[in-house]
Amino acid sequence: MNSIKSFSNHTEYGRLEVHLVGGFSDERQLSQKLTHQLLSEFDRQEDDIHLVTLCVTELNDREENENHFPIIYGIAVNIKTAEIYRASFQDRGPEEELRAARALTGGPMISIYDAKTEQLRIGPYSWMPFPHVDFWLQQDDKQILENLSTSPLAEPPHFVEHIRSTLVFLKKYPSPTNTLFPGNKALLYKKNEDGLWEKISSPGS
Repeated sequence: MNSIKSFSNHTEYGRLEVHLVGGFSDERQLSQKLTHQLLSEFDRQEDDIHLVTLCVTELNDREENENHFPIIYGIAVNIKTAEIYRASFQDRGPEEELRAARALTGGPMISIYDAKTEQLRIGPYSWMPFPHVDFWLQQDDKQILENLSTSPLAEPPHFVEHIRSTLVFLKKYPSPTNTLFPGNKALLYKKNEDGLWEKISSPGS
C-alpha cells in the first residue's frame, strides 16, 4: 500500500483497486487461510479500497478424479490497458536459484522490484545450511513432491526439477553472505533497451 501510494501523493482522482487471484480448495485449507488474512488486512486499511477481482479458493478450483487443482496458476497485467489475463512464465527473472534458495530456507515473501529506480534489488540474504540436503537429493520425485510441497497433487510439471536445482544450489552455497554478495551488497538488475535484465554495479562498488 505504501509503495502504491508513494506514486500518487499529488493525485486527487482515481481510486485504489485490488485484484486477488490464486489459491484453490486445497486439503489443508491454506488458500482459505491466506485469502482470509489478505481480505482482513485490506479491511483494516484506512484508505477506501475497491475489490475489483476476486478469483480465489473455490472460485479458482476445478476437480478431477476427486482431486482439486487451481484453474489459474498465474496472471499478467498489461500496465497500459489494465487488462488482466492468464499467463505462464518460462523466464522467471535473474538469480532464480538464489531467490528460490532463500524461499526454501524459510525466508518470508518480499518484493525485490523498486518501481522508482526501475531496478531489481536482490539480497543480501543469509541462511543456515539446509538440513539433510544430501538426503533430499537422493530421494525420488515422489518423495520430494510429497514432502517439500504444500499441495503435491496440484504442482506444475517443473516443480520437482526446480526443487532439485535449488537443493543443489543450497549444497554449493551453505552460507551465501560472502560468496554470493561480495561486500555484503545487493545484486542489482535493470532492463536494457531490448527489455532484458542486465546486472549493474552497486553504488560504491
